[in-house]
Amino acid sequence: MQHLKRPVALTRFGMMAEQVVRAFWPLWSVIFVGLAPILFGWHETMSLEGLWTFFVVVFLALVGALVWGIRQFKWPSRQEAVDKVDAALPGRPIAAVADSQAIGSGDAASEAVWQAHMARMAERTKDAAAVEPDLRVADRDPYGLRFIALLFFVCALTFGSLFRITTVGESLSTDGPNLAAGPVWEGWVTPPAYTGKPTLYLNDIPPGPLPVPVGSEIALRLYGEVGALTVAETVSGRTEDLGAASDAQQEFVVAQSGEIAIEGENGAAWAVNVIEDQPPFVELTGPIEADALGEMSQPFRAEDDYGVVSGTAEIALDLGAVDRRHGLAIAPEARGPVVIDLPMPFSGDRSDFEELLIDDFSEHPFANLPVTITLSVQDEAEQMGVTEPERIILPGRRFFQPFARAIIEQRRDLLWSKDNGKRVVQIMKAIAHRPEGLFSNEVTFLRMRAITRRLDTFVENGFTDENRDEIVQALWDLAIQLEEGTLADARERLRRAQERLSEAMRNGASDEEIAELMNELREATNEYMQMLADQMDPNQNNTDQPQTSENSMEFTQDELQALMDRIEELMQEGRMAEAQQLMEQLNQLMENLQITQGQGGEGGPLTPGQQSMQDLADTLREQEELSDDAFRDLQEETNRGQQGQQGQQQSGQQPGQQQGREQGQLQPGQQNGQTGSGQEGEAGDQFGQQNQNGEGQGSGRADNSGQGGDEQSLADRQQALRDELERQQRVLPNLEGEAGEFARRSLEQAEGAMDGAEEALREGDLAEAIDRQAEAMNALRNGMRSLREALAQNENTEPGQGNQQGDATGRTQPNRTDPLGREVGNSGQFGTDENLLNGEDVYRRADELLGEIRRRSGEQSRPEVERDYLKRLLDRF
Repeated sequence: MQHLKRPVALTRFGMMAEQVVRAFWPLWSVIFVGLAPILFGWHETMSLEGLWTFFVVVFLALVGALVWGIRQFKWPSRQEAVDKVDAALPGRPIAAVADSQAIGSGDAASEAVWQAHMARMAERTKDAAAVEPDLRVADRDPYGLRFIALLFFVCALTFGSLFRITTVGESLSTDGPNLAAGPVWEGWVTPPAYTGKPTLYLNDIPPGPLPVPVGSEIALRLYGEVGALTVAETVSGRTEDLGAASDAQQEFVVAQSGEIAIEGENGAAWAVNVIEDQPPFVELTGPIEADALGEMSQPFRAEDDYGVVSGTAEIALDLGAVDRRHGLAIAPEARGPVVIDLPMPFSGDRSDFEELLIDDFSEHPFANLPVTITLSVQDEAEQMGVTEPERIILPGRRFFQPFARAIIEQRRDLLWSKDNGKRVVQIMKAIAHRPEGLFSNEVTFLRMRAITRRLDTFVENGFTDENRDEIVQALWDLAIQLEEGTLADARERLRRAQERLSEAMRNGASDEEIAELMNELREATNEYMQMLADQMDPNQNNTDQPQTSENSMEFTQDELQALMDRIEELMQEGRMAEAQQLMEQLNQLMENLQITQGQGGEGGPLTPGQQSMQDLADTLREQEELSDDAFRDLQEETNRGQQGQQGQQQSGQQPGQQQGREQGQLQPGQQNGQTGSGQEGEAGDQFGQQNQNGEGQGSGRADNSGQGGDEQSLADRQQALRDELERQQRVLPNLEGEAGEFARRSLEQAEGAMDGAEEALREGDLAEAIDRQAEAMNALRNGMRSLREALAQNENTEPGQGNQQGDATGRTQPNRTDPLGREVGNSGQFGTDENLLNGEDVYRRADELLGEIRRRSGEQSRPEVERDYLKRLLDRF
């Protein structure tokens, strides 16, 4: 069968290849391993004995691999190839064609069947094809030694040279390399690693001028008879450990310009010109800037010939430029300069760059005082570049509320010197004596009085640094509370935002502060309008609405935003009078504002999101009232203790008058026999009458005349509030996005703080309970703010709104958009078919994260381990 010759021959050839690969893979592995060192040129540096040993080992390994391969190799026969081709065909037709009929040879019918079978098998043999060889030897080389040998050989081909094989004979010669041609030498110049310069091979550099960076290492190798070549150099400046000029190996560092000469046959000489490493340079490229909250931004530029490694900014008090009046008249306490790390580029070249030094020193003792700022940078050679001290006013947070500014001034005086403690106590007592119009609610007034008493105690008993730090932090928190306000009522917040903006118009404000205040006004306006919308009667119809007079006008929220934009524009242009007129018009609009339903609007019950906002607002209001009651009880308890001590010291004196004079009560003249607790309650009642429309007024508090029953009653109220918050969390709408997740986390934190407050109340620790209640209120406010943002982001997917359909749980349906405006995929709520890395938000967020890492890495107060980790992050990203 002629058609079988080709497939059988090819199959036989493949079987032979299999045998060669399986038998001789150790042989070519040894060849590759033996050639690799030669291609790398190791033989040129090895000793003669070591080189001969290497070649003997390689030769024996080759002989062993060859013998093993010959013994394993088996030449395949043609019949084996035929059998392999036949086995690849169905029914083994080649073997079937060679068979003969064993039975039924005389029967015509049997012979006909047999002939038909032979014809079918012969037809199948025409489909015969060569069988591919199996060249895998993994079963014989389970450790992959052949691949390791191949890796060595490929690396040698890549980084070595085949021409090195020709030098093997010279290396094996007993006369040494190239000795017949005379002595030889080799040399290398290696610049410092930080320069990024490559290593120079001196043999390739013609004699003459040779510029090299200072600090470069020069290595020379001399071959041949000792003394045939010598080295003379004047670049290292060495005076000790010179060694012999004929040493076979010589190394030295370039420290100055000079000459290097290799004297003797085939020698050379170079005039080395040292490239000096210039010190780094740094400068301030613009004035310092600050935003409304006091975060400073100082641009600077640094450069170096090879790159800046690190830098610091030193901020020191400029005592000569300080206005030494009032609390700054006395000598200040010794306080060292502030040292922070300069931000470095996290990628790219550091030889010439510009960056921003961003930090917030609002709470630092130097805030808003004259200081000098000095920048210094360092290169790899530890050379320094320093700027001239720049005189600036260290930016800090600006306070527009007058009483908040006064509190911050007293805080500054305490940080200036502890000797100002008595003066600060007197000023704060004077403020507490006539508090009318200074405080927005009773909580801030009582808080200020508690701080005053504690400071007075510290001053009388010895004012330590720890005491000072405690009072300073309390004053800062009080000023923030006075500036930002604590009332949850949107109307009060709107009024405060308008007052702060008006104050900024009168006193002047920067563009950043104007933008910050306008954002606060916009947020307060939106909350106020939302409050009015939430308080609308959903069952009222058009006939219940007040008749529109001819003097009334309608405006949309877009028109309201346009009005506020115009106010901001006028303020930035310095046209404060016109801005004040528009501000008064805005105030009148907000006072007379009524939210009306648009055409086609339908009244109905509150949506789940609106109901949750209303419930949380009620919870926050009740928590504030409970905190006010706990604070008053703490004040009464303190007053009773102080009154008892004063009664023992001064018998016969009227307690009410003495207590009022010492502690700065609202009504210093009290009747005889009036106790300290009665004074406190009367002061609270007077304050409540002054703020009848406020949240935290004195009326409405429980009768807490008994100690144990009082605290138990407060604890029960706290437990009820915590249970109500837990219920509200269970019925929160399922909102998507980061804002929704943050809202849920904030409410969980509020619940935990309430639980801690309840435990403290049951144990009688009112101070701890007030702290936990403050944490709960802050967490509630954060949760409400995030929930409002989440509702705004999900307003198109809120059940019952718009044209889209939703379910009762607020779950997102297909063909909707997520809070970022992307179309949600068919998989449902948590998926999207769009690329999440599109848009600017990814880069903005990455920039914010890098800025935060830079800020934290520059804080000297952080542990060294944490700062090293942050610096590694900057180097990585």
